Amino acid sequence: MTTQASAPPSTKSQALRSYDVADFPALTGLEEEWRFTPLKRLRGLVGEAQAATGAVRHEYGDLPSGVTVSRIGKEDPRVGSVLTPVDRVSALAYGGAGEALLVEVARDAVVGEPVGLRVVGDGADHLAFGHTFVDVGRFAEVTLVLEHVGSATLADNVEVSVADGAKLTLVTVADWAADAVQAQHLRVRLGRDAKVVHIQVSLGGDLVRQYTSVEYTGRGGEAELYGVYFADGGQHLEHRQLVDHNVPDCRSYVGYRGALQGADAHTVWVGDVLIRAGATGTDTYEINRNLLLSDGARADSVPNLEIETGEIAGAGHASATGRFDDEQLFYLMARGIPEDEARRLVVRGFFAELINKIPVEELRVRLGDAIEARLAKAGS
Repeated sequence: MTTQASAPPSTKSQALRSYDVADFPALTGLEEEWRFTPLKRLRGLVGEAQAATGAVRHEYGDLPSGVTVSRIGKEDPRVGSVLTPVDRVSALAYGGAGEALLVEVARDAVVGEPVGLRVVGDGADHLAFGHTFVDVGRFAEVTLVLEHVGSATLADNVEVSVADGAKLTLVTVADWAADAVQAQHLRVRLGRDAKVVHIQVSLGGDLVRQYTSVEYTGRGGEAELYGVYFADGGQHLEHRQLVDHNVPDCRSYVGYRGALQGADAHTVWVGDVLIRAGATGTDTYEINRNLLLSDGARADSVPNLEIETGEIAGAGHASATGRFDDEQLFYLMARGIPEDEARRLVVRGFFAELINKIPVEELRVRLGDAIEARLAKAGS
């Protein structure tokens, strides 16, 4: 059992990590990691450890050669090998999930078509816990799309192991029903010369809090983390990242963009990058941009850099939050484009760079249509 320190850690590298929910004190909302999150809306996910009374199911079609999906027990040595919970809710999910869904990509497999997997919730009245392990073998290449739909109150952990020389494009989509609540920790471990591109899309749900962390185990690792989110009235969408540069000569880039409209729409982005003393040659940058489309919306954006060595290739961060650009709107309207269509063009252009990174055309089109539908709803 891990012992809780008497004072908050002064660095991310000292943060408490434990599989036992009892090692984490009860949440009050005053903690730095939770001060933006409306705890009451997390329902029973912030309470005492308890058994799941709800569930989510997994759906997928025919799998291409080299990819298998199965279930493994907690006794499997892979479970917990990548992710150790760093907060109470993640520990609650670890203890509450009886088994893990395993997505395995064989060594040397180059999968030419995207692999789609859906997590479907059947109701938000009961707690559900989940655990997923994605295992990408050496020199394999694959695109995995993980969608979340339906209604649920879900705490889940996702472990992603990308072996030496492998390349993974991971697209996660939170398109929950309006009453859904999700708190997720997704952790990626990269081998030598491995690369992950993670595109995180958040549209649905009442409250969605997603924490993504990355660690490196060998030189030459690359992590690109992108995010697209659109919060409507009353929604709370929260995204946190921790990129832990702990070995030399690795690279990371974090770029998140969000739009907000409607009363009490709230988004949170907290980007943490830790460059440890031994991580010489690190090259990293993070940026968050938010577009406020109406009064009453609030975007909190906090980029953080913690650097323990001066021998790096580069490190930087940026954040910008602004209102809808009326000059752009006027420019388009002056050329005969109706106001509603002009607004859609501006917002779609704001998201276009990141949406175009999704290597699945059908999903790109669907997300673009979903964003336009929200804009049309606001203007009706």
